[in-house]
Amino acid sequence: MGLWQLVALSLGGLVGAGVFSLAGVVAHEDAGPGVLISFLVAIIASTAAALCYAEFAGIIPKAGSAYTYSYAALGEIVGWLIGWDLLLEYTAIVAVVAIAVSGYFSYILERIGIDLPSWMLGAPGTGSGHKVDLFAAVLCLLLAFVLSRGTKESARFETILVVIKLGIVALVVVAGAFHISAGNYSPFLPFGIGGAFTGAATAFFAVYGYDAMSAAAEESAEAKKVLPKAIVISLAIAAVIYLLVCVVLLGMQNYRDIDTQSPFSSALGSVGLGGLGIVVAVGAIIGITTSAFANMLAVSRVWFSMSRDGLLPRYFAKNHATRHVPTRVIWPVGVGSAVIAGFLPIREAADLTNIGILAAFTVVAIAIVVLRRTRPDLPRSFRTPLVPLVPAIGVAFSLWLIANLDWVTWVRFAVWMVLGLIVYFSFGVRHSEENKPLAPARDELADS
Repeated sequence: MGLWQLVALSLGGLVGAGVFSLAGVVAHEDAGPGVLISFLVAIIASTAAALCYAEFAGIIPKAGSAYTYSYAALGEIVGWLIGWDLLLEYTAIVAVVAIAVSGYFSYILERIGIDLPSWMLGAPGTGSGHKVDLFAAVLCLLLAFVLSRGTKESARFETILVVIKLGIVALVVVAGAFHISAGNYSPFLPFGIGGAFTGAATAFFAVYGYDAMSAAAEESAEAKKVLPKAIVISLAIAAVIYLLVCVVLLGMQNYRDIDTQSPFSSALGSVGLGGLGIVVAVGAIIGITTSAFANMLAVSRVWFSMSRDGLLPRYFAKNHATRHVPTRVIWPVGVGSAVIAGFLPIREAADLTNIGILAAFTVVAIAIVVLRRTRPDLPRSFRTPLVPLVPAIGVAFSLWLIANLDWVTWVRFAVWMVLGLIVYFSFGVRHSEENKPLAPARDELADS
């Protein structure tokens, strides 16, 4: 993959459920029109982390993203914890995005008069009679199938869908701009500034797709040169898109009336553009799928890297003989994300995702400072500016956003990490490549 395919892959993760679903959820439940502040805070935090990722991507162009970076700079145990964290985080992202797609699919079926049994329309607790979100679960399995076909085919599929998605977003922003009512912005902070900050913790889910892209480093051309550029370009594009989307969405419809399952379609319908709302719903299904795709690719590469390093069974560190992708990993990820998508509400799945990526961002930011001190001689195709200030901002924002998450999310995350330590000390320590002269994740540093 070259520069623009990597940018497309990153935008696939960055511009998805956040635009078509989470912006409405945060506005309705936490921030009101202050969702603009929520996304601005999330973007600032993400930018600090992105600059750290860009430096690492220029030093160590290997699969695994934050797992590989932390392993190389801070050692095996830290690398393991971040890798284990990412396995849950990426899988949960796929589930969140699949749930968002399902919401828009249900919106379309409702508008064309198709009435489906309520048991298959959502996770338990999301509506009367809901037992499972069947559409979301099936989508996860379909994405696993596409991803298993090979990198070239998958990248082409992703690029086409991203172009369609960005076209739909532009259509929404332009059409909606003519129907903005200033009265919908008042009160701007109905839940107070605290509500906007709480919303930022959830909105953060939407603005770190570049992390998923960096996990595919070994499948990019001239990775040291193009990966840092792709990270910076894609985040800049996504930041503009999110801020415009928030302004238009909250200008069209009062935050109290937003349908959290299909926010943009309902907002367009409220201003007499119901026909366009259906078009947007179709575009959302296509577009949001790219986010799930990017993150399923990422988790499969992290799992593959951990297995190659001996921390997980090496059975998973083998590519398909002809398609050259880790199908032994892809299908378990597809099934796992399908289970989460089918049985967890979108907000709970998103929060579970956020605590994981925020923890990873914190470690990557710290690792940049450590590596500047321990290996200042390394050639860097991109240098994070104002070190240690920028990494410190990333750490501070990440820890603060984590503190705003629900305590249930903390408990689930803690249980997962304890399970990870059990796996590490019962299996990983004994089979790790660390017993050899150089661990693979550190090869790039040694070669440099």
